[in-house]
Amino acid sequence: MPAFAVAAVVGVLFFLGYRYYSSYLARNVYVLDPAFRTPAHEFNDGVDYVPTNKHVLFGHHFTSVAGAAPIVGPAIAVFWGWGPALAWIVLGTIFAAGVHDFGSLVVSVRHKAKSIGTLAGEVVNGRARMLFLAIIFFLLTLVNAVFAVVIGNLFVANPGAVIPIVVEIPLAMAIGQYIYRTRSSALIPSIVGVIVLYALILVGNAFPIELDGLAEALGVEQTRNVWVVLLFAYTWIASRIPVWVLLQPRDYINSHQLFIALAVIAVGVIVGMNTIQAPLVNDVPEGAPSFFPFLFITIACGAISGFHSLVSSGTTSKQLDTEPDARYVGYMGAVGEGSLATGAVLAATAGVAASQAEWQALYPDFATASGGATSNFVNGVAVFANNIGVPLDLATIFAAVVVISFAATTMDTGVRLQRYVVQEIGEIIKVRALARNLTLATTVAVLIPMAMALLPGGGEAGYTFGVLWQLFGTTNQLTAGLALSVIAVWVTRQGRNPLAVLIPLVFLLAMTSWALVVNLQRFVEADNWVLAPLDALIFILAIWLMVEAAMALRTAFRERPQPGAEARPTSDPAVARANPTSPTDETELGQTSRDEPR
Repeated sequence: MPAFAVAAVVGVLFFLGYRYYSSYLARNVYVLDPAFRTPAHEFNDGVDYVPTNKHVLFGHHFTSVAGAAPIVGPAIAVFWGWGPALAWIVLGTIFAAGVHDFGSLVVSVRHKAKSIGTLAGEVVNGRARMLFLAIIFFLLTLVNAVFAVVIGNLFVANPGAVIPIVVEIPLAMAIGQYIYRTRSSALIPSIVGVIVLYALILVGNAFPIELDGLAEALGVEQTRNVWVVLLFAYTWIASRIPVWVLLQPRDYINSHQLFIALAVIAVGVIVGMNTIQAPLVNDVPEGAPSFFPFLFITIACGAISGFHSLVSSGTTSKQLDTEPDARYVGYMGAVGEGSLATGAVLAATAGVAASQAEWQALYPDFATASGGATSNFVNGVAVFANNIGVPLDLATIFAAVVVISFAATTMDTGVRLQRYVVQEIGEIIKVRALARNLTLATTVAVLIPMAMALLPGGGEAGYTFGVLWQLFGTTNQLTAGLALSVIAVWVTRQGRNPLAVLIPLVFLLAMTSWALVVNLQRFVEADNWVLAPLDALIFILAIWLMVEAAMALRTAFRERPQPGAEARPTSDPAVARANPTSPTDETELGQTSRDEPR
């Protein structure tokens, strides 16, 4: 199957999804109001709350949600065949991720740009706040662990990428200082930063950095583990400094890298006319994880990701200029990540192998597929870049730099968010030292995922990257379930049909629970008393979420307005100014978003 033809079909389906389904959501489910005064205008402070052009905001939102996860998950999931992987990416993006990301943004905007965690406590009930914190704690722990393993493996496999990635840190800091002190636009400095970064690929190729000798001297069996420790030491420092010093300027650089990578994949596929060598549906070996339910948690980011609700409600909602912009920023952001996931599938099926036998050798079993997924993507993208004239050795380092940059940014953000969660939990359980001591909270946020990343292997049912990724996927989908339950309750209370939200909610919770039960049985049978309790605890959180969502929805259905009672939003700005309370907020539970104390 020609890879270009598959990419074209997926592109058309994504276009139709945005053109028609997002329009239906905007008109009938979320009922966007052009006259609604968004928090960016209501609380405009020039720092966090800033009305932003929708195209600029889309770029910020897209680069914030698109990390290494939509690369790794799809590159693993093609183990079941490229057909099932692409089907879930397309259907999940159009009917689940778009609904989730779009809805998280709208509900947050309607509630003064509050986070999804705060909204869970307000819209669902007070217990949902603790549920949110527990799920997010496990999600961030696994995010930071899996990406440390991803980066460590890539450094070992691609030592030429070390110098560009390491130098990117002071480079980003220099750009941050320049922007902060001159108050100038980030566009030109960040473009210069990308040019310097890619020039350093030549240096990295000439002077590869390997730590095998250091690992041997320290008595460490795997060189990757040395990198894991160094990475967490770095994030301990990076998560404590202001975001404008490093995180934001590196995001500026990575935003350009993201679009460059997508362009390289698209152009490379067209020029090279690569064909997909993987089977449409793979005949997996006996004992491998089954297609149902594990495909739907292996591909989380790229189909639907709960992490996106944190971004939509955490930063994007504070910058939305007009409410109708939420459709473009939120839904199109999901489509963008689905496009990146599609590129990952093509790289791991068309770029990485020249024949089906060669591909089968890369995906003989699930453990091998999981461990080599990132390298398969890197090598596949390198082939696409080579199609357009980039030497293969440099193209490989380029692809590795792209993935490592995304993963490192995710780790930086993840450890910082984990520190916030640890401090908030400390406040709830009244442990003052944990809540107020920045050093202690950061240390806890670093040590727990580092311990998870350094756990030794234990056979098929023991600790492997594939199992760790599946646990990450389940917690990510639980976070998405929590966000969807908040959206469903809010939509129901507005007197609208919540079916578009309820279908992905029920599907996600069913697949997640199924996978947790299967894995729990495997861990117990293998006497794995590290992962078994963790899996059981996540399963308890899933059951808790189902109960809370069902109770809240039952109450919402009882209290929702009668058909025809809902006031339609006005699009007349003059009318909106005369009546500053938006009609769509009149059926909110408790205070409306404009009546709450500022």
